[in-house]
Amino acid sequence: MRNIILMMSVSLDGFIEGPDRDISWHRVDDALHQHMNDTIRPLGGLLHGRVTYELMADFWPTADQDPAASAVVAEFAEIWREKPKIVYSRTLQHADWNTTIVRDVVPEEVRALKEQPGGDLALGGADIAAAFLRHDLVDEFRVYVHPVLVGDGKPLFPRTSTPTSLRLAQSRTFGNGVVLLRYERSNRPDA
Repeated sequence: MRNIILMMSVSLDGFIEGPDRDISWHRVDDALHQHMNDTIRPLGGLLHGRVTYELMADFWPTADQDPAASAVVAEFAEIWREKPKIVYSRTLQHADWNTTIVRDVVPEEVRALKEQPGGDLALGGADIAAAFLRHDLVDEFRVYVHPVLVGDGKPLFPRTSTPTSLRLAQSRTFGNGVVLLRYERSNRPDA
């Protein structure tokens, strides 16, 4: 069975973006970008909310056509275009680049998707992550902590009164100060 992996960059104080959707504080160098290419390439697909999808679709389809694009950026552009994507949106009417639009997070449909053959599925976007978390559909967390305090913005995790027990499966420090923390669920109710 495929896993749903929440993969997000976050500031040390827990924000995925600052005020006005500012992500200029993300510290992505070639080493971190290559890691992301190598991590995403074998996945079975990407699950996006509308905001994340539109952000990605505004840049990646033609990023490799820019003569100034680095090799890792050009490589990711190709990976992103070819990777199957599901965008969860009630308002988006059209999506290109191997993308399917789904209107709502329906737990039974997500569980059926997990049972299909193929690699794990990466989940990106705070709002869509909140919906998946509400339905207990996230199996693994890969949080890339950037060495910056943003102070305000959009938090990665919604407030909850229910603790979720996790087990640290991996940590890795990159040369630019970003730290990957990979956690797995330690007490799945269906396990």
